[in-house]
Amino acid sequence: MADRTFASLVPRINPSVPGCPQSTIVQYIRDAAIRACERTLYWRYAVPLFNLLPGVHEYNYSKPANTDVHALFDAIVNDRSLEKLTLDKALELYPKWVDLYSGQDPSVVWSLTPPISTFNAPEFNETQFNANSAYVLPDSIVADGSTPRSICQVTPDKYIILPLPDATVAYRMRMFVALKPKRSATGMDEVIMDELEEVLMHGALQHLLVLPDTNWSDRELAAYHAKQFTYQVAERRARANLGNMRGTMRARMQPFGA
Repeated sequence: MADRTFASLVPRINPSVPGCPQSTIVQYIRDAAIRACERTLYWRYAVPLFNLLPGVHEYNYSKPANTDVHALFDAIVNDRSLEKLTLDKALELYPKWVDLYSGQDPSVVWSLTPPISTFNAPEFNETQFNANSAYVLPDSIVADGSTPRSICQVTPDKYIILPLPDATVAYRMRMFVALKPKRSATGMDEVIMDELEEVLMHGALQHLLVLPDTNWSDRELAAYHAKQFTYQVAERRARANLGNMRGTMRARMQPFGA
């Protein structure tokens, strides 16, 4: 996906804050983008399909660079939605969830897989050089494993799957999340930023116009932009929830009570 820089919005904001450094304007545009994405959940992303690893409960989100996951819409494993848990509930239901590989030492993971070595071979053999031993999964690292039933986000970059995935079948994961820019981001997805441009402009100006000891400070105008930001955030949130679909309105007569 193509990105658009926050600096591209500076020309629309600069006339309202004459003399304000561009770096300051960009900073407040980024802050407005983060707030807008958090409140509207407009930046939605489907994580590429992947398989869970037997005995591994903790995963990093696969997401675009310079983004954080703000909300998880759904996580589906083998066509079954996982229950979304708070950290407190996850600790209550699965107190041993921090034990990677069922508490076994990581060295156990490869302990049953025979190594392949081509050192001191009499001649180069392409087949032998590219061959890999078939991985042998030790039963001990999935001793506490089972069919994944729950998911819990622990940081904007990480989440846990509970209980530990076992090795009975391949568990295929499909995820849908809401993103927001990182504090260090210089831009965001072009399509999303185009849709939120008015929101970002009002969100940045409501804070820029109240900066102390500046020649552009205007609290009355800041209040106007604050109201516009609140209104347009609500409108974009509703638009995101509704999408492009339009339902059919129906009226139903309610029976009178006896």
